[in-house]
Amino acid sequence: MSDLFGGNLFMQPRLRLLATALSLAASCALADTRYVEVPGGAFRSAIKSSGDSNDTLVVAPFRMRERLVTNAEFLAFVGGASRWRRDRVAALFATPGYLSRWAGPLDPGPDAPPDEPVTGVSWFAARAYCASEQARLPKWIEWEYAAAADEQHRDAREDGARQARLLTNLMMTFGAPHMTPVRQRPNVYGLYGMHTLTGEWVDDYAALFADTDTRNPGNNNELRLCGGAALAFIDRTDYTLMMRVAALSALKPADSSHSVGFRCIKDSDTDNKGGS
Repeated sequence: MSDLFGGNLFMQPRLRLLATALSLAASCALADTRYVEVPGGAFRSAIKSSGDSNDTLVVAPFRMRERLVTNAEFLAFVGGASRWRRDRVAALFATPGYLSRWAGPLDPGPDAPPDEPVTGVSWFAARAYCASEQARLPKWIEWEYAAAADEQHRDAREDGARQARLLTNLMMTFGAPHMTPVRQRPNVYGLYGMHTLTGEWVDDYAALFADTDTRNPGNNNELRLCGGAALAFIDRTDYTLMMRVAALSALKPADSSHSVGFRCIKDSDTDNKGGS
């Protein structure tokens, strides 16, 4: 009888119910996911890589998730992909800080509201999530290209008032207990939250600086990375962009940060345009 009421026989129906609920949540999250078209075009990155003349590049069109992945969406993901649960993820793919704000492996809790961006996620986990949507993490140039837009212009980087406003907004929200909800006023492409306090993983973040090595931990390396960030920038007045790059380049792929989340993109020729 103890097995029936206190052991595995009693727990199995509850676990099946939980699995069913998470599967349903995953289906609903996928159905609600929207990727918006970002037309390609000529673009000059704010970062100068070693050996790069920083010539204007042509960015191919792509479709980007209109908002950052939320706690609710990542909960649905780990519910169906148990290898990415906090209590089961391999140490190779996530450090102890992985999803540390969550109350439990399948419970984000009050410190991780469902509609706020999921943070504390490793680069490996972010890539796996995007793959579950038949998508990928954006390359830096793709993210930077999309983030250059404001509500009316595809490239608003020369707008000094905009830069000042973005920096002021970041400073006002710095140290806030929660990240900014993912739905704010969209830019010209229909993308939300490109300039909130939440940074974003990109697929090639480790290659942003040719003279840095994200595999070497330690405070000395982090300071060198932050100094290298300023030297690698063409426009050193774009402080908000510099902050994002410096924070990313100081992380290893298995690391996680409470200030870094992610969104996914798809190539423009992917089937079912405009949907999930």
